[in-house]
Amino acid sequence: MRVLVTGAGGFIGAVLTDLLAARGDQVTALVHGREGGTHPDHPPATAAGRPPARRLAPGVEVVAADLLDPRSLLAARLDRGFDAVCHLAALTRVRQSGAEPLRYFETNVTGTVNLLAALDRAVAAGGPAPAVVFGSTGTVYGDPGGGPIPESRRPEPSHPYGASKLAAELAITHQAATGRIGAIVLRSFNVAGGAAGHIDRDVSRIIPAALRVAAGEAESFRINGDGEALREYVHVADVAAAYALAVDAARPGDFRVYNVGGAGVTVNEVLAAVERVTRRPVRRVTGPPVIEPRTLVVDSSKLRKELGWEPHRSTIDQIIADAWAWSHAAVAEGPAALM
Repeated sequence: MRVLVTGAGGFIGAVLTDLLAARGDQVTALVHGREGGTHPDHPPATAAGRPPARRLAPGVEVVAADLLDPRSLLAARLDRGFDAVCHLAALTRVRQSGAEPLRYFETNVTGTVNLLAALDRAVAAGGPAPAVVFGSTGTVYGDPGGGPIPESRRPEPSHPYGASKLAAELAITHQAATGRIGAIVLRSFNVAGGAAGHIDRDVSRIIPAALRVAAGEAESFRINGDGEALREYVHVADVAAAYALAVDAARPGDFRVYNVGGAGVTVNEVLAAVERVTRRPVRRVTGPPVIEPRTLVVDSSKLRKELGWEPHRSTIDQIIADAWAWSHAAVAEGPAALM
């Protein structure tokens, strides 16, 4: 199967790219033109804008393009015809989206529309109707006042990030109705953990930030409020497995939404788990509470029942253990090893 992965230079995208390549798919990894790095199986970037792969499996085709520039999508030949597309390229920071709403809508909505247009040209030229698996977010539900949240709940996003993802979902929904794509949307919250050669370096997220304190790279972890806000964490390997299942399940004209959830734990429980797994203290400082939902967890029973998905590594201790282990591997192998 010919599969395109957008956002392949990111945490989830890189793990998914490796998984698809390992199972025998012909994978094209789309990265932003600024991404890339050193890899023994890929040459340096060329004038055509094809950077070497970082972290990606040997044999993966790597192309550089900007989803906001349709000309670069043509140059990358995204209209060549793919059997499936996993669309993960996005801006994802909730609080940043409040300060830069237009940037989030441009990247997450316009970028998605430009990608769909490139795929549509391939179908018009006689190519297959691709399966499109879209990486969305559980934050489209807004503040449910409890949980777990089923897919049947009406989305009511409370910030530009969630709203931009919902708008992209709607564009994909209407394109699927034409029969020229099949589409599955996967909604998740906090994707964490680690896999061979891959770690999450975004220290704006709770687990990477807490591990930095445990490793002595930061002085303290800031807790907003009492630390009892309940959040859900799912292992990146389990998320990648959900994408692979969705790639195989989508059919032309089809549109489905699934939640991808794992362990629901409080911030205090995350920090306790970090101390337990690393056997190192995590110094806390407490700040005033911020306005945010008290509980955000999803119901993933539909994904389990219909696609046979199981979150094998999504206990909080396993998530932290893998993130910690691969963070140490990155230090041991040098800064280029897992970037």
